[in-house]
Amino acid sequence: MRKLHLLIFTWLLFWVVPSVYGQTILVVGDSISAAYGLEIERGWVALLQQRLTERGLSYQVVNASISGDTSAGGRNRLPALLEQHQPSLVLIELGGNDGLRGLPLSNLQDNLRAMVQLAKQQEAQVMLLGMRIPPNYGTRYTEEFYQVFQHVAELESVLVVDFFLEGVGGVPGMVQADGIHPTEQAQAILLDNAWPILEKAIDLVR
Repeated sequence: MRKLHLLIFTWLLFWVVPSVYGQTILVVGDSISAAYGLEIERGWVALLQQRLTERGLSYQVVNASISGDTSAGGRNRLPALLEQHQPSLVLIELGGNDGLRGLPLSNLQDNLRAMVQLAKQQEAQVMLLGMRIPPNYGTRYTEEFYQVFQHVAELESVLVVDFFLEGVGGVPGMVQADGIHPTEQAQAILLDNAWPILEKAIDLVR
């Protein structure tokens, strides 16, 4: 009988524990999250995995970020990523390339909303990483670009980081020579910018 109980306990441990403690956080982003110009293990997503582990939070972080990706690209890639990884939480860090290319903001909003809705259909929590862009296309476009993230978060009732690059964008020593991509020194700041909202998202997952 004791051996039978042990076998049952082992079976439960194998099947139940992964479902509770082996949850996945999926990061779908562009070069900012793909650690452009750096070793991938130096990027903020890798630092996120380290912080979760250090705090005893048993999440696997999957970085599905691609340099140069747009919201349309992320929307196209997301269904397969959701199917493959079955995440409990999806972080969307996309839109910067849409803005830098002056793409229609209506498309950006549609794509972000579609991504949020796809993740929700898989019963995943969603968090948006809000962005701002330089005023290359005028003040109106720049402000409306920023508002897209806030508007989608409101419409879809999801969490949003106000400005993911706060304290990094345009700050000497925090961007690489191209004037766009964060340096290694900036990665911890990016994580800290996301962390307070991410903690709330993790609480919703539990």
